Amino acid sequence: MCAAVLVVGSANADLVVPVDRRPGGGETVLGGDTVLSPGGKGANTAVAAGKLGADVALLGAVGDDPYGRLLRDSLSGAGVGTQFVKTVERPTGIAYITVTPDGENSILVSPGANSALEPEDVTDEVLDGVRVLVASLEVPLKTVERAVQRATGALVLLNLSPAAEISPETLSALDVLLVNEHEAAYLLGAEEAEGADPRKLLDLGPRAAVVTLGAKGAVVVESDKSTTVDSPQVQAVDTTGAGDAFAGALAASLAEGAPLVAAAERAVKVAAVSVTRHGAQPSYPTAAELE
Repeated sequence: MCAAVLVVGSANADLVVPVDRRPGGGETVLGGDTVLSPGGKGANTAVAAGKLGADVALLGAVGDDPYGRLLRDSLSGAGVGTQFVKTVERPTGIAYITVTPDGENSILVSPGANSALEPEDVTDEVLDGVRVLVASLEVPLKTVERAVQRATGALVLLNLSPAAEISPETLSALDVLLVNEHEAAYLLGAEEAEGADPRKLLDLGPRAAVVTLGAKGAVVVESDKSTTVDSPQVQAVDTTGAGDAFAGALAASLAEGAPLVAAAERAVKVAAVSVTRHGAQPSYPTAAELE
């Protein structure tokens, strides 16, 4: 039997460099010392849920290298099951991240082993007993779509990040579509994030949608209502992985049976705490810290 929460997604080593400003085309900018930490949207989501006490496992892939061992140790340390994390011949994925003094980041991802997570890895054994399936898109789209279609009986949550075209059949199979405001604009064909009406996301097929708005919180869209969830006001030092913290906390609460709005209220608190600390997984709070 698998865990109550199954995360299908990536595991990356994050190489983070603080910079005063991001370089332009053809420009070299000196930064601070590089910091290595465990990351990847899938692993981040799983760790965020695990630190809150969720029964969670990751379906993913890493290389047989020091970065892969770093990720396995971080997952296990947060209580995340790694029985479905396979080791492949490709190198572990790496995210190259620059962080400016205001806490904003720019990220370049080299997927590596994440590209080796195949549809055939989504087996009956992996899905057995799962109550909440969470997927994101730093792994092959076909693998994500297979997981969504096969997760019958589970609540299916897709964090559609990075933004990509996804089949109408997959969108219609979602219980919750999770996107940020820019990804919502991409899906709705809006030129600017402010021009995207979150309520129209339900026209694409999902039964509900959550749009994260950074420091402004989130909007929860259900068939009968739209609810704004405010975020605590904090001083951000590093926003890396904040969206994944939100996704993990949302999934953990939904697995406990919380209504979607209540789950989003907890998720914005977790994300707010995460941006006050450096790194992705190391920044995520435990349930005790959240209280």
